[in-house]
Amino acid sequence: MQTAHRTDAGLVRLINEDRAAVRDEWNGFTLAIVADGMGGHQAGEIASQMTIELVETEMRAVTTDLSVDERKQAVHSAIAKANEQVFEIASGQARYQGMGTTVVAALATADDLVIGHIGDSRAYIVSGDSIRQVTEDHSLVNELIKSGQITQEEANIHPLRNVVTRALGTDRQVEIDIIHSPWGNGDVLLLCSDGLSGLVGEREIYEIVVEQGDLPRKVDKLVGRALEEGGGDNITVVLLANDTAANDRERRGGA
Repeated sequence: MQTAHRTDAGLVRLINEDRAAVRDEWNGFTLAIVADGMGGHQAGEIASQMTIELVETEMRAVTTDLSVDERKQAVHSAIAKANEQVFEIASGQARYQGMGTTVVAALATADDLVIGHIGDSRAYIVSGDSIRQVTEDHSLVNELIKSGQITQEEANIHPLRNVVTRALGTDRQVEIDIIHSPWGNGDVLLLCSDGLSGLVGEREIYEIVVEQGDLPRKVDKLVGRALEEGGGDNITVVLLANDTAANDRERRGGA
């Protein structure tokens, strides 16, 4: 597995409330997480950082002998426990009241992905000549699109496009989307906050991901395009490339 990630405060926000983590060879898996905090200075940072750390801690128990259903349950449980703990802090201290975060977490093998998701941070799979969004935004504008009240083009400029309908840490219990998807050699998984997806279109994201060059350069280019489009929000990008040669080297212990 080849990986790269970057987070940037953008050109408007003084604080970066986004957090990301990528852990290669995590008990035989690759674990990637993006969290986009909300709740203002300090609160959003704390929610996103706590979520990253708590999900990582819970996922330490995942091993390669688990079935797909067991891995799905493990991802669900990790995010649910993070939600409980962030909620406890948010509800117990006035200065953190209302804080929360989006989260998209992927547990990857060479054959498949298990993805857990709350909010409007996204996961895409780039495969061959296509890019596919595998998560569904939990956002007000997405609800308006599904009900036919606005178009996708109108959603892109809607004044409430940053309003999420579901977030980690804002309620004691939260619904968590769990997605299982196969992927193959040459496919690329992209995780991102809405600082990228809200400014750079899918077509352009696809073209950058599939062009020649290494993953760090592609991550930098994606972040750079969001900055060129105004950089109005924090920007976080994670790329995981399913590379058969790299996977074989990992199985042989780097030989």
